[in-house]
Amino acid sequence: MQAIRNFFRAAWSSVERLNDKTVVITGANAGIGKETAIDLAKRGAKVIIACRDMERGQAAVTQVIESSGSENVICMKLDLADSKSIREFAEAINKGEPKLNILINNAGVMVCPYGKTEDGFEMQIGVNHFGHFLLTHLLIDLIKRSAPARIVTVSSMAHTWGSINLEDINSVKSYDKKAAYSQSKLANVLFTRSLAKKLEGTGVTTYSLHPGVVQTDLWRHLSGPQQVVMKMVSPFTKNSSQGAQTSIYCAVEPSLEKESGGYYSDCAPANCSAAGRDDELAQKLWELSCKELSVTWE
Repeated sequence: MQAIRNFFRAAWSSVERLNDKTVVITGANAGIGKETAIDLAKRGAKVIIACRDMERGQAAVTQVIESSGSENVICMKLDLADSKSIREFAEAINKGEPKLNILINNAGVMVCPYGKTEDGFEMQIGVNHFGHFLLTHLLIDLIKRSAPARIVTVSSMAHTWGSINLEDINSVKSYDKKAAYSQSKLANVLFTRSLAKKLEGTGVTTYSLHPGVVQTDLWRHLSGPQQVVMKMVSPFTKNSSQGAQTSIYCAVEPSLEKESGGYYSDCAPANCSAAGRDDELAQKLWELSCKELSVTWE
């Protein structure tokens, strides 16, 4: 019902300005990340595009500058599949930036063949969850000093089909690419929920979201028959600009200032799965994540 109501609601828009604000967006060299970068740059923010491929990143910077009319856009190297790269990126931000007002954990991999990150994590949980967990952990002090600040994590409605396998988080015993993707997106929702509790009273708020079914190069790992289905439903899917709207909403909408830990879709609060509201599971995942990454996060 909520989805139907949202479909008929007027499109969200806001004239909110972000002058003197600094934003980091992971994976903003393409798709909804790039569209989010264009919008936030138009609002006056300094936008840092964090991506693995610096050539594509530089091309994205040129496009964002052209589309937004803002010169205050840079790209920096970040490989979320490598904790060394994440630490180097975070160190550069912490040393070079006096503030970080908005962190958008946008990058992701989807239904890819089995692979491992540099640290030995299964690729989807490694990039989509562990990489962003570590990045947020390393930047959190700067974000707190910049309050009011926001942390936005792009999840997916696929989280509703997911479960967290605490005994085999890295799919070592068996690998199903769709199950691993759904697990990583459920992890995004649970991370946001736990993070909101940890950040109570700091002026830093957190949000997770479903961008919609977006036409994106994330589809490249779908099988032939799946690609055909996606082509058939493509008239009902969103382009990258439409797909970016809920990320932008969570980053700038003033009425969300006191909200934290929730899940959003179509620029409105949405219902996540029962597993996505399970605080005990969220806490277990948090502890497991700290252990896997060898970090302590009070």
